[in-house]
Amino acid sequence: MKCSVIVPVYNMAADGKLEYCLNSLVHQTLRDMEIIAVDDASTDNSLEILRRYEFDYPEKFRVVHYEKNRRQGGAKNEGLKIAVGEWIGFLDSDDWVTPDFYERLIEKAEQTGADVVGCDYSLVSEHTMEVGKVIQNNTEEQTGICNEEKHKKLVMRPGSMVIKVYRGSMIRENGLNFPEGIFYEDNCAGTVWMLYCKQFEKINEPLYYYYQHDVSTVHHISEGKCADRMKAGELMVMECSSRGFLTKYRPEIEFRFAETYYITTLFSYMSGVKHRKLSFLAELRDGMKKYFPDFQDNPYYRSMIGEEERKLAAIHQKSNVGFYCYYIILNAARRWKKKLLK
Repeated sequence: MKCSVIVPVYNMAADGKLEYCLNSLVHQTLRDMEIIAVDDASTDNSLEILRRYEFDYPEKFRVVHYEKNRRQGGAKNEGLKIAVGEWIGFLDSDDWVTPDFYERLIEKAEQTGADVVGCDYSLVSEHTMEVGKVIQNNTEEQTGICNEEKHKKLVMRPGSMVIKVYRGSMIRENGLNFPEGIFYEDNCAGTVWMLYCKQFEKINEPLYYYYQHDVSTVHHISEGKCADRMKAGELMVMECSSRGFLTKYRPEIEFRFAETYYITTLFSYMSGVKHRKLSFLAELRDGMKKYFPDFQDNPYYRSMIGEEERKLAAIHQKSNVGFYCYYIILNAARRWKKKLLK
């Protein structure tokens, strides 16, 4: 089998989202592939839709179903257990790809000898094959034979996992998988997996369509999701440590942790959560002090995180209350200024 594509599915039946995704898979130009759709205890009729595709395409479509929700990481792990493809891909069940997506990525891999191949993606708000806003995922500087410098760049900016194909032997030989039961599982897996990549290549075209809609994970910030992002960051550090990467790539891992665990969580929590708690801010601050107490001296942090974010983070590291009050006053002043300028 040339390729296995794993699709985690949870309550995606409405508005034709799931069918549009699956149609882009069953009509791929790459014929030698299997589609493993993992129903993550859906409560709508997603499973019924999956069974229909399994009936219509028995030679390539497999359905896995379980009763307890384990989030996307758990669903992906179930798919990995039975995937037999020489190449492994993942597709979010509300997104879709061009008809030649997997053929082109694997062709690029076979031409170059790469272990991982990616592409760019397009942001769209309706079901269409027209290209929307193009987002570059990974850069040319990251491609090629993965020496130490390339790995450093890939640790800090691993890029999305769904716009890539991975050599199956790389996954199996190194026991690679995903955290279960949390959102943002790719924040952990994406970094760890790229450390095993010997050669990374990409196609500089948007072959993946990322569907933006109101129920998307990124549009609803909650304390629980912020806590999940923190957990993913902790697991990333633990995995890198247990696999022997932390010493060699400490500055890069420290930056990746500070950015995803701390900076992104801190400001999404303050801007997106209605009932904010000082206890949560204290937990976030204490986590940074536990894992990387000197992160503010990290050269990547000082050059790649914005000045205002660094200033606010420095206030937070000194005082939860001081940060909270300063942040509220700062945003109130900005809103007032905006009104005056109208």
